Amino acid sequence: VRLVESGGGSVRSGGSLRLSCVGSGYTYSSYCMGWFRQVPGKEREGVASIDSDGRIRYTDSVKGRFTVSQGNAKNTLYLQMNSLTPDDTAMYYCAAVPLGVASATLSDLYCLRAANYDEGDWGKGTLVTVSS
Repeated sequence: VRLVESGGGSVRSGGSLRLSCVGSGYTYSSYCMGWFRQVPGKEREGVASIDSDGRIRYTDSVKGRFTVSQGNAKNTLYLQMNSLTPDDTAMYYCAAVPLGVASATLSDLYCLRAANYDEGDWGKGTLVTVSS
């Protein structure tokens, strides 16, 4: 399985970026897919996720500003980021993990937790820098 992110860059505070993640080599019937971010010295943080039942979750700090979506083929994940602030500066990663159960049976924030992707796959990341 291979995940490749793109779309990162440098923007001013208040600007927008759209991240893309294209996956290849897998077809999961039950899965989580998500966007995560990490800054040096801090743990990887779940930003937005979607599961095979279509449940979408966001971390509180991005609600109302970020929108996660999938392409029709379900192997592409997007993250539209609006009203960016310097606090959004981070390396952004895409991840996917197959599930052994229906995603709807899992806890509400299961797909937003990075630790739950240990048996899955991660992209190499794309850097987002927001200046004030």
